[in-house]
Amino acid sequence: MTATDPAMTALAHSWSALSLLHGRIESRVERALQSRHRLSAREYSLLDVLSRQHDGEGGHLQMRQVADSVVLSQSATTRLVTRLEDRGLLSRYLCPTDRRGIYTDVTDDGLRLLEEARPTHNTALREALDQAAAEPALAPLVQAVQQLQDSTRPA
Repeated sequence: MTATDPAMTALAHSWSALSLLHGRIESRVERALQSRHRLSAREYSLLDVLSRQHDGEGGHLQMRQVADSVVLSQSATTRLVTRLEDRGLLSRYLCPTDRRGIYTDVTDDGLRLLEEARPTHNTALREALDQAAAEPALAPLVQAVQQLQDSTRPA
């Protein structure tokens, strides 16, 4: 296989299109969340992931699980948690069964902000996807996202 192999060239173009779609979505969501809620897309994502925790077996995420969920390194996740904790949107506490473990919960203020920001996030996401669907290079990716959404909806 060479650098000019048509299969590799097609793969590179596909990856480029996926990267472009991701960048456009993230940029639009970021601008909307920052301007209306003083919240970054990563902060929103972290609040959203943590808001889905529950009591009971496996209900609270460890920091490494949180990092995986928001696609950040553990150290970047810890810095992000600290920023949100400083703003009163998150709180941390020791795991009751393993004193080495630290859990993070969304505060009432964090939940309020998340609920206020959710429509902004969803609208910006929908607008970015609609705009991308009009571009021939991105339309198949938008269709794939919609098919994935359809397949994960409860029956």
